[in-house]
Amino acid sequence: MNETGGIGGEECVAASKVKGNGGIESALECIHPAGTKKNPEEESFSSNSTPSSARLTLFLFFSMARNKEALVLLLDVGPSMHSVIPEIEKVCSMLVEKKLIFTKYDEVGVVLFGTEDTDNELTEEVGGYQHVVVLKNIKVVEGDIVEALQQLPRGATHGDFLDAIIVGMDMLIKKFGETNKGKKRLCLITNAQCPIKEPFEGTKEEQVTTIAKQMTVHGMRMESIILRGKLSQDANKKIMDENDQLLRIFSTETSARSTYVENPVSLLGALRTRNITPSTIFKGDLELSPKLKIKVLVYKKTAEEKFPTLKKFSDKAASTDKFATHEVKVDYEYKSSQEPDKVVPPDQRIKGYRYGPQIVPISQAEWDAVKFKPEKGLKLLGFTDSSNVLRHQYMKDVNVFIAETGNTKATLALSSLVRAMKEMNKVAILRCVWRHGQANVVIGVLTPNLSDKENIPDSLYFNALPFAEDVREFQFPSFSNFPAPIQPNEQQLEAAANLVKMLDLAPQGKEEVLLPDFTPNPVLERFYRYLELKSKHADAAVPPLDDTLKKITEPDDELLQQNKSVIENFRRSFELKENPRHKKSRRLLREERYGSGEENSKGEIPALASNLIEDKSNVEVDNIGDLTPVQDFEAMFARRDNPDWVVKAIDAMKNKIHDLIEDSHEGDNNLKALECLAALRKGCINEQEPKQFNNFLRDIWSFCQEKSLHDFCDSLSSKGITLIPKSEAADSEVTEDEARSFLVKSQPKV
Repeated sequence: MNETGGIGGEECVAASKVKGNGGIESALECIHPAGTKKNPEEESFSSNSTPSSARLTLFLFFSMARNKEALVLLLDVGPSMHSVIPEIEKVCSMLVEKKLIFTKYDEVGVVLFGTEDTDNELTEEVGGYQHVVVLKNIKVVEGDIVEALQQLPRGATHGDFLDAIIVGMDMLIKKFGETNKGKKRLCLITNAQCPIKEPFEGTKEEQVTTIAKQMTVHGMRMESIILRGKLSQDANKKIMDENDQLLRIFSTETSARSTYVENPVSLLGALRTRNITPSTIFKGDLELSPKLKIKVLVYKKTAEEKFPTLKKFSDKAASTDKFATHEVKVDYEYKSSQEPDKVVPPDQRIKGYRYGPQIVPISQAEWDAVKFKPEKGLKLLGFTDSSNVLRHQYMKDVNVFIAETGNTKATLALSSLVRAMKEMNKVAILRCVWRHGQANVVIGVLTPNLSDKENIPDSLYFNALPFAEDVREFQFPSFSNFPAPIQPNEQQLEAAANLVKMLDLAPQGKEEVLLPDFTPNPVLERFYRYLELKSKHADAAVPPLDDTLKKITEPDDELLQQNKSVIENFRRSFELKENPRHKKSRRLLREERYGSGEENSKGEIPALASNLIEDKSNVEVDNIGDLTPVQDFEAMFARRDNPDWVVKAIDAMKNKIHDLIEDSHEGDNNLKALECLAALRKGCINEQEPKQFNNFLRDIWSFCQEKSLHDFCDSLSSKGITLIPKSEAADSEVTEDEARSFLVKSQPKV
């Protein structure tokens, strides 16, 4: 054994001569005993003369770095991989970029195989391992690793992925020895098209089994991403099948996983760029009855990945202060409108909740007392047919229920329950309170999930179900209720069926496109890439969307071009024609609204207004004017370039109505204000915003009463403009009786 505590020396050379193949097995047998030489980082921090402040810093450093991962990327850059190397550069550089954001203490190394050159320590120590280059030794993630992965060299010879695996293992063993078990990972990316060298003794299968066992001994995990389909060139099928069999041995003998991908999108999502340590959201009993309970663990199965938190940082701290956090703390002060210079202390502040026209104050103590405080636990309420729980009723994230680890009885009990539910096509309805102090109760459904692997037990998937207040009902008429002439005919149905077949994401004999497990979020991916670019160039512009990410957000152009006839046939089958009667009714409505020129005493103004309305059909309206406020409001409502236009239109119309009423002199603006109010009411019904209109109408009524604008109140009553009841909008909280009685107010006596 050499003094570096790694693999080498006379014993290893001798072993390599006996067992051959460049010392693959010798590299695994000559592992040094733990503790023969200290890690340089440990030596530098072992002095007793370390100041107390530095000791605290070191303590924080090691506590934060305790769960760091050590990853070695094994990348095939041989000739058969040249076409896909740009995609490998993207996914590998993205992996390191995310580590810089989320796990900056992780360590990464890069090994290339299939290169013309050879540069690794095992070649010098035991021989063999040709065409394997250590591009980056294992170290804490830095920007230079990203840059290296963005400019991978193109190899000139075929590489042996077993040689690369051994070199990667050797790097991890020399760096960590027997420590860091479970946190050491190898990631192999190859098309597995090149043959593996024959060993001098034994078979390739025996050789791979030996390597896999050593991985287990040293607590290493391996992830293999094999490129096939469009990402691989024509190759010898016999060699590919043999290599696939060797990679399967890793999966059975050690902690390894193999993933096959056929397109750039799948490659982008196959490599887990961020590992999230699972944590239980519940640990305890699943109570089937008071006398029957199963010990379970509940984990998140799916959860939306959020943008990284953007924090405020200050540059006021001295640049030489190594311990400065640069954090910005925000404090809020509350002041009274009557005494703006006096700060109101917390004990003099109280929250209020609107109840009709009044505000009801509720103190924190009262709020805590009125809170519902259920008991923590999971209780079975009963079973029902799976057809009774519809897919659109699922809410929020998905959780998975598994039996308590190492509890054989719980595993058998849960597996029996899962298989019985699957056989009877049943699901379980559950009452869940995940933790003490939880302010609400969750009702959900448990769906059986039978495992197809011997080493993975059965489980249950949990989805939260809605309460009555959470359900939104939108009733649409059925096609069967329409007259026969406007129902789809056989030709139209056939055209629609052909369109669906053309856009099938899982065609027969091919890999399904856009599988959730292999489809990254394009919004997040683009953000991370821009963040890396911005870290180098402060004035960098936002780059265009990457071609691979476009394939996630846009249809396949090649597929559309190949099936233009199908699309054209569908278009012809559902050709839309202009309805002249509808167009005429809109013109008549405008004439009826403004009257003819003979009837109007203001001469040409109505014609001018009508021309303005017609001209605005070709102009995007972004505010409500004084001349045609109703038409401006409808035009803003009709815009679909941004969903915020509906909110903007409602707010703008509220302001316009309020201004008309406030500026009215002897009721001269009442008619226009009522027209605007009627348009606002109709728009809020169509957009399911009844609360917006109802609250506004109450405010307007209170304002008119306060300002003694009884003429406008009388006009409201005469026009019958009242609150939007539940019968007109499902989201309304107003009943029919409340809407009818709203305008029946007692007038003050004169």
